[in-house]
Amino acid sequence: MSIESEIFKLIILPLLIFMARILDVTLGTVRIVFVYRGLKYLAPLVGFFEVLIWLLAIGQIMQNLTNVVCYIAYAAGFAMGNFVGIYVEKKLALGVSLIRVVTNKDASKLITFLSSKGFGITSIDAHGVKGRVHVIYLVIKRTDLLNVVNIIKKFNPKAFYTVEDVRLVSKGIFPVNRFHNLKTFHTPFRLLRKGK
Repeated sequence: MSIESEIFKLIILPLLIFMARILDVTLGTVRIVFVYRGLKYLAPLVGFFEVLIWLLAIGQIMQNLTNVVCYIAYAAGFAMGNFVGIYVEKKLALGVSLIRVVTNKDASKLITFLSSKGFGITSIDAHGVKGRVHVIYLVIKRTDLLNVVNIIKKFNPKAFYTVEDVRLVSKGIFPVNRFHNLKTFHTPFRLLRKGK
């Protein structure tokens, strides 16, 4: 057996399998997000490429059943694909989230600041275990989540808050001008959703 074929068998082929698995598992994660968000045109398209890449990878495994390095590359690609998929999902930040803030400190400055940034806020006075508290509700775009959490921590570092994904929103007040410079990836997906 030539050196070139050994290099291909022990390095290049496992590397290709590793990369294919990263790609197909990442696409699988993105597809699940699209299904959850109701993107009925994108989810099947992503699923097509996900399965096509998986078939190519598993086909190479089946042709090289005696090559243990390919097995390791396949498993490592799966593990890395999960990591990359989670990273990509966070960067896409599709949808909206509900933030619920509970604080026993005066929340008027926080409410005023968030309102000045264009966020719709609902606040109520309530009673907690330790007495009177203020409860603030915000439904925000997920792309704004980190910035809003940082604002909450700036105004009240000891505030209790929870974040939940929201599947459907009807009406609401969202900032027209974002106060961060991050580019969002979900604009093209919004255009496809209009065709529902």
